[in-house]
Amino acid sequence: MGLLELKEEFVVVMVTASSEVEAATIGRHVVEEELAACCNIVPSMRSIYRWKGKVCDEAEALCIMKTRAALFTALSERVKELHSYEVPEIISLSIEDGSRDYLDWIAEMTQK
Repeated sequence: MGLLELKEEFVVVMVTASSEVEAATIGRHVVEEELAACCNIVPSMRSIYRWKGKVCDEAEALCIMKTRAALFTALSERVKELHSYEVPEIISLSIEDGSRDYLDWIAEMTQK
């Protein structure tokens, strides 16, 4: 598989959540539904952002999901259904390269 094909096929999706519990709920659903191969949760981080004209400083958790690019839209829609935020962070980053065995595993775990 060439580099261009990897960029198109596999992505890392990052989603912030209000708590580790919410992150785990979202992660469990998307993995069980085969929208993501896995979801790593970084349980405690601090986010400073502007929302509705105010600077906010909040504790959050971070979900790091691995999936196929073709599933991003469905994954994004499912996260929105499960998420407590009005506008959740859901961003996709292309995987430039990776272990062939790991990428094959992502593909196998996300066969829908």
